[in-house]
Amino acid sequence: MDHQYDNGTEQSSERRYYARPKFCQFCADKHLAIDYKQADILRRFVTEEGKIRPRRQTGTCAKHQRTLAGAIKRARHIALLPYTGRSFEDDR
Repeated sequence: MDHQYDNGTEQSSERRYYARPKFCQFCADKHLAIDYKQADILRRFVTEEGKIRPRRQTGTCAKHQRTLAGAIKRARHIALLPYTGRSFEDDR
């Protein structure tokens, strides 16, 4: 699409944003399991504030997102993951 501006110049190249297709990592790799003991894997699905990332950010399917949320909550309960992003030293 060429646009004509008031000064008579034309712009021939436009940049368009194409979102990368997101896919569920757990559906693609059957050997990758969701386990509450694997805190390093679960940290990728938690924001710096400690919130669980939504499906639209991570690309996981609904089934695995539910399993992932349960594993993150279980890991928080036994103190493998923090509930919040702040540490206790920040409050002093």
